[in-house]
Amino acid sequence: MGEPGPRADRGHQRLHGRAELLATILLAIAAVATAWSSYQSARWSGVQANDYSVANAARIESTSAANKAGQQTQVDVLTFTQWVDAYAKHEAKLADFYFQRFRPEFKPAVEAWLATRPLRTKGAPATPFAMPRYRLAATAESKALLGEAEATAAAARQANQRSDNYVLAVVLFAAALFFAGISTKLSVPRQRLFVLGLGYVLFVGTAIWLATFPVTVSV
Repeated sequence: MGEPGPRADRGHQRLHGRAELLATILLAIAAVATAWSSYQSARWSGVQANDYSVANAARIESTSAANKAGQQTQVDVLTFTQWVDAYAKHEAKLADFYFQRFRPEFKPAVEAWLATRPLRTKGAPATPFAMPRYRLAATAESKALLGEAEATAAAARQANQRSDNYVLAVVLFAAALFFAGISTKLSVPRQRLFVLGLGYVLFVGTAIWLATFPVTVSV
């Protein structure tokens, strides 16, 4: 068998040149994609940290509001007890004194309770605290803040997952870079193209997956 002719050499060189070009392209775009994924991972980590900070602040405020509601309930119980005691002793002036000093949130509940004639009506609520009109703004605020904290914490967990997804994308793009780099060390064109093909399949698959990710940017 004779040696390969000039035409075979030209074909070999052409294939070698195409492999070089494809490897260069893959190295360039995979490097950019890796940098972008690393940036997004860092950004989502920042979003996660900020959301957790907001959630913790909301929980602290919720606890403070709950404590305030508890203190207000204690005041209502104390003044109601004193009013009942004065009423039972037929001390009208003292009873009126306590009644006038019921908190604005408590007085409507007392009035609604008295309207049920609790001393005469069987099955009437035992105290004003069982009345639907006994509502504390601090309690509502505490529940709202707790709901806000839970929602923000959920957003933080989602941001953490997005950050992890971008980290995985970095690893996959780095693998594509590895295949592109290895291909330049191979002397057999078909082997080079095969390794490059693996790199491109990995890159394209990761890029399609990456396109489904939300992004966050800082200007």
